[in-house]
Amino acid sequence: MREKRTEQRMLCADLVEVHWSDKSGRSRRAVGNLEDISASGACLQMENAIPLRSKVRVTHGNTFLEGEVRYCVYREIGYFIGIRFDEAKKWSRSKFEPQHLFDPQGMAAHKRKIA
Repeated sequence: MREKRTEQRMLCADLVEVHWSDKSGRSRRAVGNLEDISASGACLQMENAIPLRSKVRVTHGNTFLEGEVRYCVYREIGYFIGIRFDEAKKWSRSKFEPQHLFDPQGMAAHKRKIA
């Protein structure tokens, strides 16, 4: 898959709750592991597949982000689901900071300073 992102994603790990409707319109809910995040999107690892273009709500405590499923692929340990956040529901650290958050770009800059 070719990289189409315009923003650097922050690597992270935290459990979130994901809500969506299945094809019959029934509400669904599952727990997912937040793998990476940026202002405009995120990747979740889940046991369940979610159909492309499904509207989802990702919640953590009292915070929620809404968006649309852009990809859903199975890789050995589960489904990796890419979500593009709605324009009005962008992510920011001030809204929600995952338990484990790492900026790989910041690490690269730090290594250049040391060298």
